[in-house]
Amino acid sequence: MYPRWKAVVLAVLLVSSTLGFARKVESHASPLLQGAYRFEQGGWIYVHLQGPPEQIGYQHGYLLAPQIEDFYQTLKLEDEHSSKKPWAFFRDAARTVLWPHIDAEYQAELKGIAAGVKAKGISLDLWDIVAMNGNIELTKYYLPWLSKSAHAAVPAALKAPGNCSAFIATGKYTKDGKIVIAHNNWSSYAEGERWVIVFDIQPAKGNRIVMDGAPGLITSQDDFGINSAGIMITETTISQFEGWDSRGRPEFMRSRKALQYANSIDDYVRMMEDGNNGGYANDWLIGDRKTGEIAYLELGLKHTPLWRTKDGYFISSNFARDPALIKDETDGFDLNNLSSSPNARRVRWEQLMAQNKGRIDTTLAEQFLADHYDSYEKKVDADERSLCGHGDNAPNGEPIWDWKPYYPGGAVQGKVTDSDMAAKMTIVVHAGHPCGEDFLVRPFLKAHPEYNWQAPILKDMKAGPWTAFHAGERAGQ
Repeated sequence: MYPRWKAVVLAVLLVSSTLGFARKVESHASPLLQGAYRFEQGGWIYVHLQGPPEQIGYQHGYLLAPQIEDFYQTLKLEDEHSSKKPWAFFRDAARTVLWPHIDAEYQAELKGIAAGVKAKGISLDLWDIVAMNGNIELTKYYLPWLSKSAHAAVPAALKAPGNCSAFIATGKYTKDGKIVIAHNNWSSYAEGERWVIVFDIQPAKGNRIVMDGAPGLITSQDDFGINSAGIMITETTISQFEGWDSRGRPEFMRSRKALQYANSIDDYVRMMEDGNNGGYANDWLIGDRKTGEIAYLELGLKHTPLWRTKDGYFISSNFARDPALIKDETDGFDLNNLSSSPNARRVRWEQLMAQNKGRIDTTLAEQFLADHYDSYEKKVDADERSLCGHGDNAPNGEPIWDWKPYYPGGAVQGKVTDSDMAAKMTIVVHAGHPCGEDFLVRPFLKAHPEYNWQAPILKDMKAGPWTAFHAGERAGQ
């Protein structure tokens, strides 16, 4: 046995060594961290990042290192479970499939994130970070395409996700004739409980950005954001989409670039279409507060129709609307199946737009995102068909996304803004179900032990208050 005095001396030396290393890391990191900060409020972590790409990345990785490691563990478990592939497969695809098609600016930012995380003593590297950013594209688009291309005996059964409910309105539909935009993110509750970062990014080039997001990701990815040029964006995923082009550029990079550099709707559309790889195919709702115009870009791979207006609205809930895209690029999406979540929510959105024409503002938008009316059942029922989705209450699940009965997923947070708020670089956000209900793990897993595989990552998802954040905000403001 060690004499007690030797054990004490060893402990002191270890602590001193650790503190000394930490001071060296802090000293080394401080120039790159200049101007960056974070604070927590309303269930959200607000992070301000600024500078050239490598500095923004380093600040991101350093300030959010514990959250990035935690989100990595979440994605790794989910992806390995759903795909039956080891995480090494996604790391390799990130390196060989995605990385060569990423602009140098965003390669530098991704390298910065990896360096910032490493400086905090966390053992993730660049390919982990790139795989996290390309998570949706690799699992739901690239892998099924690869499986079909290889004529696999058992093709990958992964399906395009059905994430989110959203609308954008302007002209005679809104209270002041200006733009109102709103979105709630649908994801697994395991991811959603962690999807509570507000990013305020002030890059050396391009526009300033305020967006929601998840730790480690360079784009919002659910997606909701505004920029200093007056562009306001969100989207929902196209259900049952199939398509991939390995020569294309990653969607996560294109969406970040478009929000950072677009000064008009045309800019945004052009940047999203440039190098389109078909990954994470979405219906994009885009507004320009300077003109009051709004647009709807259905971004498939072969088909990319665009609608626009200065007097009307666009709604979105994971349905495709272009007949050619439905025919050529979906696995039989049926607009007439009103029992499916995308179509039931489409019906509900149309009802709300008609009922509230001329009255829509951010207060009503918050209420819409919290809505529990099931248009198929024609009654209030918080389930997979309500705008505020509750998959854990759905006995039939949602087959078109491969959500099994009582799947722990649904609306995990909400965001709204309008033209006047966007002019001040302000968004209002809600952590957890927009309706205000909490999701509690212990009773859920007791009732549904088939989801015990998620126990290491599934946490209580508590609903927070609607909270406003603006660019340059400080704690307590």
